[in-house]
Amino acid sequence: MRTAASPQYMQIASDIAARIARGDLQEGSLIYGRSVMASEYSVSPETIRRSLHLLADMKVVEIKHQTGVRIISADNARRFIANLSETSDVYKLRNQLQGLLAEYQSLNERISDTVTSLLRARETYAAAHDPLPNYEVPIPADSPVIGKSIGSLNFWQNTGATIIGIRRGKNVIVSPGPYAELYGGDVLLIVGSPAAVTTAQSIISAKEESYD
Repeated sequence: MRTAASPQYMQIASDIAARIARGDLQEGSLIYGRSVMASEYSVSPETIRRSLHLLADMKVVEIKHQTGVRIISADNARRFIANLSETSDVYKLRNQLQGLLAEYQSLNERISDTVTSLLRARETYAAAHDPLPNYEVPIPADSPVIGKSIGSLNFWQNTGATIIGIRRGKNVIVSPGPYAELYGGDVLLIVGSPAAVTTAQSIISAKEESYD
């Protein structure tokens, strides 16, 4: 998975700060003009301007019109590098999270499409010997599973059956995730063996919780 790099002007600011921290560029000295630095880093003068203003905000350099850019603190340059490293880590993590969320959404869509296709195929080609029969199991008003999520019930682990949908009133929730909560009056659409469905029914209608 690709993650976006830090903005170019931040990378250049970090490099300049590192040169100041090492002593390659001495405190009190003037550094190159924007056009010279733009050529050195192969970027536009505007990118260099943003880099220098970032360093000026952190009191690493001082920008004076008609005089140039003067280095004022190697200590601040080191602090800038440390802070920038933390900022860069947060920036990368944020992009990783965005990528993961996109993958999660894509996976959910694929699961939903697959389940929908399966249900449509079953409606067309249903047969008595079908290896994946589905059942409808209503949740009574006094069921101990009411208000609990599918994940917290360890539904598949405890029953061997899979909930592929929830009929709630006139709506059907297809491929509900582990955080979907169950309510009285819901009708669970379950795929599994008859024995698995029997186990699911006993858990749903039990007077006391008998699952982990």
